[in-house]
Order: sequence, then C-alpha cells, then structure tokens
Amino acid sequence: MQHRSPEAASASASPTAAAAAAMAPGVGGVEPAVTLDQVPRWSDPDQRISPLSPTAAGSETPPSSFLSFSDPLTGDDAAAGAGGRGASRFPVDHEINSKIYLWRGHPWSLEVDAVVNSTNENLDEAHSSPGLHAAAGTGLAEECATLGGCRTGMAKMTNAYDLPARKVIHTVGPKYAVKYHTAAENALSHCYRSCLELLIENGLESIATGCIYTEAKNYPREPAAHVAIRTVRRFLEKQKDKITAIVFCTISSSDTEIYKRLLPLYFPRDKQEEEIAALKLPADVGDENGETVIDERKIRIKPLPAGAENSKTPIPTLADIPLPDSRLTRRRNSFKLDSYLDPAFMSIIKDPDLRRKEQWEKSAQANKGLNLANMLGFGDLGSPPLSAAEEYSLHSRYLAKANSMNLSDVAEMKIIYRGGVDSEGHPVMVVVGAHFLLRCLDLERFVLYVIKEFEPLIQKPYSIVYFHSAASLQPQPDLGFMKRLQQILGRKHQKNLHTIYILHPTLGLRTAVMAMQLFVDGEVWKKVVYVDRLVQLFRYVPREQLTIPDFVFQHDLEVNGGKGIIVDPRTKHVYQRPSG
Repeated sequence: MQHRSPEAASASASPTAAAAAAMAPGVGGVEPAVTLDQVPRWSDPDQRISPLSPTAAGSETPPSSFLSFSDPLTGDDAAAGAGGRGASRFPVDHEINSKIYLWRGHPWSLEVDAVVNSTNENLDEAHSSPGLHAAAGTGLAEECATLGGCRTGMAKMTNAYDLPARKVIHTVGPKYAVKYHTAAENALSHCYRSCLELLIENGLESIATGCIYTEAKNYPREPAAHVAIRTVRRFLEKQKDKITAIVFCTISSSDTEIYKRLLPLYFPRDKQEEEIAALKLPADVGDENGETVIDERKIRIKPLPAGAENSKTPIPTLADIPLPDSRLTRRRNSFKLDSYLDPAFMSIIKDPDLRRKEQWEKSAQANKGLNLANMLGFGDLGSPPLSAAEEYSLHSRYLAKANSMNLSDVAEMKIIYRGGVDSEGHPVMVVVGAHFLLRCLDLERFVLYVIKEFEPLIQKPYSIVYFHSAASLQPQPDLGFMKRLQQILGRKHQKNLHTIYILHPTLGLRTAVMAMQLFVDGEVWKKVVYVDRLVQLFRYVPREQLTIPDFVFQHDLEVNGGKGIIVDPRTKHVYQRPSG
C-alpha cells in the first residue's frame, strides 16, 4: 500500500522554499511525505552559500542547516594544500553529482522508490532503524518474518506498506573490531552495493539510505561514511544510467557535518574541489567497487616474454610428453620454460660463494663510520643491510614462530595493544614506554609478540601512539636493536606507517629519535609528531579510540599543571577547560 501526499506532489519549484515547507509539521502531528523536489541536491548552486553572501548574512531568518551546505574545502587547511599536486581518483562528473542528495531526517519520510533499513540478521523490529516499523505498520514486520533472515553484507526487499516509498530494502551491517578492520570495511561496502544492485534488479531508480551502522556494533562514524560515499560513487560510475537519485539521510548533527565534509572528496563539483580533494583523500580508497584490497591477495598475471606471442613453437603440454623418454623430454623443454620464469624470483637464488662475498662486503660497509653511534651510547649498528628477499624471509620466519607460540603472558603486560582509529581512519597501535621498562623481562618473546600484533595492521596505512609518560628514566634505546626490529617487521611496515605520535617526549627521547633518523631509518623516524598534552593528542586520535593507563593522566596533570584540561576521576575522560 502506498500513500502519497497531494500537497507534497504539488510542491513549489523553488528548492529552498519547497524544502522549508517540507520541514513544517503535518496535520495532526503526522509528518507529510517529502518529494525529491523538496530535498537539496548536492549539485545545486544554492547549496554552496558563502558565509558572507547576502542570503546568509543579511536575511532575518538564516537558512536551515540542512539547506546551506558549507564548503569543507575552503579555509586555511585547504588554502595551504591547494598548491600541492596529486592525480584525481574521483574526477568531476556533473551527471553523477546531479543524482546525489543530502537530507537531514529519516529516510522513510521521503517519497522515493526504496528506503534502506539497517537491521540485524533476524530482521526483527527491535534491531531495525528506529521508527521505521512504527511508520510502516504491522505488515512490514509480518513480511520480514517470512524472509528467513539475512546475512551480514547482504540485502533483502519487502513492500513498504504505509510508507511513502514503494519498497524497503533491509541490510545487515558488520560488527567492527580493529583486528578485522579490512573485513568490516568490505562487509559495509557490500551492504551499500547489495542495496543498489537490488534496486536495479527490481526496476527501481531512486533510493534513500541512512548510515548503515549502529553504535552497538562499534563502527566509527567517519570511516563508515568514507566507505558509504566511495562505494556509492564507484557504483554510479558503472550504473549511472539506471539510477536517478541516491539520498544520504542523517539524523544527527555529527553525521550531517561528516557527510558535508566528505562528500566533496568523492563528488567534487568543480576543478578546484577536485584538486583539493586529491590532496585530502585517504591513501586507501578501495578498488573499482570501493572495497579495500590487500596487495598480497591480488592475482598477478605476467605478460608473455617478448616474441612469445609470435613464436610458432607451442609450449608442450603434459599430454605431448612421451612417457618412455619423459626425463629426457623434461630436460630438453626446461630451456623453453626458463624463459617464462620470473627474473625477480630467480634473483633470490644465488651462488653460495657469491652470496657469502656480498654478505662480507655489506658487513664491512655497514661498520664504516658507525663508531659515532656507539660512542654516543646508542649501541652497535654493525648488522649489514638486508635485501628485500632477505627481509621477507626474516619476517616470515619470525611470524611463523610467533604464531606457533602462546604469548599471552606478554599481552598481559600491556606494553603494546591495539587502539581504535585516528582522525583519518587509520588503525592505531598503542605503546606504553613505562610498562616496557618495568615489565619486559624476555626481549625475544616481546619481539615475537610485536611481530604477531603488528602483522594485521601493517597491511595498510596505520599509526602508532607512544606514551612516554613517566618513562624518563628509561635508558637510551639500543639502535642496533631498533634497526633489527625494523628489519624483522619488513618494508611493508616502513611503507604503510603513517605517523608516530609521541606523548610527553623528553629531551633524551628527542635526541634518540634524531639518532634513529641519522643511523637507522630516516624515512620512518621523520614521521614522528611530538605531543606535549593529552588534549593535543586527541586532535589526532579521538579520546574514545584510546585506552589510556591511569598514570598517564596523572603524569599529564603533573607536567602541565592541569593547564587547559579537566580529568573526570570516575571515567578518566579528559575535557578541555573552558576559557575564562
């Protein structure tokens, strides 16, 4: 059953006036249906109202927050980054932009072909989007009960009953854990894609969707918005002729601001936005479908060697090899097959004598000029540099050993543990310096635990938060040990490490970091950001994404004298002290 409002169908042609009228309460407290003509379109010129324009500054009644989309790409940060260069991964496409809408309100109040319901595997009313079943009537719950549930990442369709929409598409969002960050991202991306595919399969053209995640499932808001918007963008690039409208619906001011800020990154409206968005986009924006890709799991198909396509001699198959002379035939054909072997793989296998000679030369070269580090008390850096193949082999051996051992005793020391995500959506690993000083008794087991814990994170960009609080008595780090640890972690760690945030750094620690930049790895240790106060750290990593030991709060109060912060003694939450 479908109910449409005659008043809504005959709305004014002015988008601003129509949208304002749509916000007025209906007769008897019933919210009237809202047509797409009344919803702000992302590409509409009046959605980029300047704060200094007469409309915004001179009118007696300023536009509603859902009408005036502030431009997130203007301001100090954008101006500073506009001079940079970067290839656009999401170029301007006016046709696609014309299909995107942003609406502050519940999706089921919109008169569209389908609305999305974020629910659980059982499709029950208690875990569905709040208010949906009440607006749709009892028939919706009865039909959901006949569907046999729904798997995470998938979608199923029902009638909309008393809603203005024609259909309801039900989908199940993933539970979020940092350990399974990539899996959660891909499952969430599949939710949006499944809904859009179901829309097209049923001959429908417009859809309204809220944020497909719940606080109960712990999915961070901003990373979820990145996944939603980029998945929709990638889908429209392939199917824009079959869809007329996609409405992103938000019901909280925080979600609205997130979408206003992120939409220009994936749906730039002009070349200026496109250029600035190229600098602000995350490093990982997924594949052609918006899903995260792990490089190691890609299937690589190498082209045939030059001239192989024109070769008249076919590559022998097993059926062509005569059995009596199989050894001779295999030997004769080995010369043919050698040309197809990957030279990079073959380069790993070297003559043993040549290998020993190269190792000796590396050791001799590494020992030159390193007496300075030893004289400064930073340890011996005599270990030779390793090739990519040698680092890979070293990392593999340590990881295999770590996975075969029970390292729960090291985990209980809480020297390193996983946090949430930083402000850019990168997973965070937390390191507590004081715990290492007091609790680490077996360095070898600690290294194995580090390799095991870091392995899931280093597959993509990540950050480290290091609490140096109350660790000022810690001796200078042995640079030889730090160099060896980086070799074991491998080059992927060096490449994907985004930032190291160091809280409460001391002069000694800053000196040690400078030494590591000079003697160990300039690329990695130049990514250090020093943070003197907790409130400064929370600008980079939100408070709710970190588990912070009690002594860190106490140290912050002692060092900074409580300036600018208030600590809740019960929850240990830190708040900025109001000015004045």
